[in-house]
Amino acid sequence: MNIKKQFKDGLITQNPVLVQLLGMCSTMAITTSMFNGIGMGLSVLIILTCCNIVISALRKVIPNDIRIAIYVVVIAGFVTVVDLMLQAYIPALASALGVFIPLIVVNCIIIGRAESFAAKNGIAASALDGIFQGIGYTIVLVAMCVIREFLGQGTFGGGFIDVANGFRITLDGTGGGIQLMPAEFGALAMILPFGGFLTLGILIAAVQYFMRKSDEKKAKKEAVK
Repeated sequence: MNIKKQFKDGLITQNPVLVQLLGMCSTMAITTSMFNGIGMGLSVLIILTCCNIVISALRKVIPNDIRIAIYVVVIAGFVTVVDLMLQAYIPALASALGVFIPLIVVNCIIIGRAESFAAKNGIAASALDGIFQGIGYTIVLVAMCVIREFLGQGTFGGGFIDVANGFRITLDGTGGGIQLMPAEFGALAMILPFGGFLTLGILIAAVQYFMRKSDEKKAKKEAVK
């Protein structure tokens, strides 16, 4: 079990969104405020980690012919638990994310990690894979939220930070965020679907560029040796 490699894979070299290009629908749809991004990211992280652990523990007894169906059942169970928990304790987040929480059941990130990693590795390694892949996914969501929220509305921390009532953190989704620039200067297109496509495309291009440069440097060093 190579923890350092798993960490790097989850955040950079095998990032589920920017490299594997999975889960892009929810990534573009809900990244209009940091409240939504962090909530969705942590939900996927918890579900992904729990599913990886269960599937890894059962990998030797799951019949190969129906493994995908079993994966979906396991995922659906954890999604239901998380969905009900959000509705009970953070209803504002459950309402904001809407149908995208139930749709985690068919999220390609979770099914993909179950098939490619959890079904072939031990429980500890699978748990770490779920955590690191979930962190990588969450970081992308937060980055997109920060960019889109700032360029679209001029704010930071929308939904979480309530400046009007004493600069406090709130979980009811009512925080207006920190106003970094006048709202009238914002490009409203950034919080629309177009803004999601544009922001995600730029992030993917940037990551691919830096990964290619890194590979070229490694190739040059090996050539010198």
